[in-house]
Amino acid sequence: MAVFQVEKTKDFTVMCNHHLRNVKLSLKAKGLLSLMLFLPEDWDYNLAFGITSSIGL
Repeated sequence: MAVFQVEKTKDFTVMCNHHLRNVKLSLKAKGLLSLMLFLPEDWDYNLAFGITSSIGL
């Protein structure tokens, strides 16, 4: 399988793969956790109403 290297100057996120490899988490939980890790630390979100933002999530 080929690996393509691209210059990452914007619109990318670096995170640990630990939660993605956890077989006890559902795909939905992995996606939500990845989204929460992607957001800034001071992001205000409410799980009762979902995560909303002005960036189109």
